[in-house]
Amino acid sequence: MVVLIIKLLINALAIYLTAQIIPEVQLDGLQAALIVALVLGLVNAVIKPILLFLTMPITFVTLGLFTFVINAALVLLTSYLVSGFTVPTFFSALVFSIILSIVSAMLTWIAK
Repeated sequence: MVVLIIKLLINALAIYLTAQIIPEVQLDGLQAALIVALVLGLVNAVIKPILLFLTMPITFVTLGLFTFVINAALVLLTSYLVSGFTVPTFFSALVFSIILSIVSAMLTWIAK
């Protein structure tokens, strides 16, 4: 349980830092970052596997690059679900998801 809370806090910090890097993305503070981390985690746990299964042929043809499109779509869905988190365009969501992955990996590495 403690490990799950630590991962949630690391992801919230990564979301906050990534929102500071990308000027188009609006985030209303750390509380919103915690909510975004929770919702994005749930969306990734429930919806992402279904989308990956349904888009397996196109993901195979694009050598996995279509996964970036799925991640961006899930960020846009999270933006729609959480007030205080605004991602205006698909391109912003794509850049956000890529930078979020990098920042999250770096923070996880530092935390260990």
